[in-house]
Amino acid sequence: MRRMIITSSLLLAMSATAMASQVYKWVDEKGVTHFSAQPPQGQQATSVNTATPQPKPAPAEASKAAPTFESIADPEQAAIDEKVKQEVVAKEAERKKYCADVRTNLAQLENNPRVRVEVDGEIRRLSEEERQARITEAQKSISDNCK
Repeated sequence: MRRMIITSSLLLAMSATAMASQVYKWVDEKGVTHFSAQPPQGQQATSVNTATPQPKPAPAEASKAAPTFESIADPEQAAIDEKVKQEVVAKEAERKKYCADVRTNLAQLENNPRVRVEVDGEIRRLSEEERQARITEAQKSISDNCK
């Protein structure tokens, strides 16, 4: 039984390559394009490559491979784009630092019931209500601004 399955699988796999024959392409006198397994009599026909085409590169690879038309056509726009990209990177770094600071403050508020703050040059201890309010503010800030 196994031999029969293996044999039929191999025959099926090889039949696809055996059936792939030469294909010819030609244009008749009316301008209509024809495809056939046999070349026409009295007309010139070209052979068509029926091999499987190579896959196209992924979009990320394609953008790295060649510059876009817009960046080549307008260097001023390319400079503006680069400036905007740098600003976005700077703001993202600033946001990450802010999130790290807020998380640190939240951890200190949650783990230390005796939090002291400096108000008008004087150091005083936060009441439990003030501490819980700051914990709530920190949690809201993290949920709103941090991923």
